[in-house]
Amino acid sequence: MNRPGRAPSQRQLRVGEALRHALAWTLEKSAIRDPDLAVPITVTEVRMSPDLKHATAFVMPLGGQNAPAVLAGLRRVKGYLRHEVARQVPLKFLPDFAFELDRSFEEGDRIERLLKSPEVVRDLASDPGDEDPTDGA
Repeated sequence: MNRPGRAPSQRQLRVGEALRHALAWTLEKSAIRDPDLAVPITVTEVRMSPDLKHATAFVMPLGGQNAPAVLAGLRRVKGYLRHEVARQVPLKFLPDFAFELDRSFEEGDRIERLLKSPEVVRDLASDPGDEDPTDGA
């Protein structure tokens, strides 16, 4: 959504966070009758486009179960969610929502496994004084 190498503006961050709160509240409190959305859903982040017309909501169902079905369910009820969020967040134009799975949990697990791998543990446990890069001349 953002141009590469460019951080989101304060306004994008502020609007994204307000939409995240409203979307999470709506998913928690609303009586959505879609069977694919019967599990608790965490909204981890909402990223805004620079013109605030498009929002990507990163979501994760509890335990990561039935993630493709949950995404399909969210896309089916997108209009209802947009209407409910519009009632909670006072914006001139409400952005169009897109839903994606949040992969940051998987990435965190992958990094955790790498840090606990025998090779990394061995390298961290070795004495830094063993090898002197300036030595050998």
